[in-house]
Amino acid sequence: MTMATTEPALDEVMAELRALEDERIGAVNQRHGDDHAVNLTRLRAVAKRIKKNHPLALQLWDTGDSAARLLALLVCRPREFSRDELDAMLREARTRKVHDWLVGYVVGKGPHAEALRTAWLEDADPVVASAGWALTADRVAKKPEGLDLATLLDRIEAAMADAHERLQWAMNTCLARIGIEHPEHRDRALAIGERLGVLRDYPTPPNCTSPYAPEWIGEMVRRKEG
Repeated sequence: MTMATTEPALDEVMAELRALEDERIGAVNQRHGDDHAVNLTRLRAVAKRIKKNHPLALQLWDTGDSAARLLALLVCRPREFSRDELDAMLREARTRKVHDWLVGYVVGKGPHAEALRTAWLEDADPVVASAGWALTADRVAKKPEGLDLATLLDRIEAAMADAHERLQWAMNTCLARIGIEHPEHRDRALAIGERLGVLRDYPTPPNCTSPYAPEWIGEMVRRKEG
């Protein structure tokens, strides 16, 4: 006899997320542009127990709650979203972690990544544009065929210094990825990073790599070359 399985109800999952909230985590997250107070390791444990559940993911997203949306991004099925749904979700995802997980865990894993990458790169909203640059940085590292890296460097050189902080961070990541992965463009990437000085003074914990592009490129190249 097959045992019936019980689908988790939205109110039960939301109550579980509320029970996981920690004021100390919330305070730290607020300083970094996030508004949830749930330990992410515990959140991932909830997702692992629920497994993939796209209908529940849609319900969680619609709550507008950041912890619920992060859980939604872990239990959804990326290929079941349409391009328009993903575009709308990105424009709703204003907190950093929800934005980053949506781009990295869902958009980047689905069939609409390239179409959205090119569209978002040209968007007037700098937070939306930052998603296009994040997807571009990922492609620079993993699938650069067809990208015009010299033109990307031109755009970074012209716009990064004065860009919105979220867009600036994504462009800087793309600059570093070009320098790390493509030796033929490394000298120019280093020169751009040094001249613009973006994130030069970013506070970096001990044993962590600075996001300042020249230091980031240099450290990662040293690791690659052993």
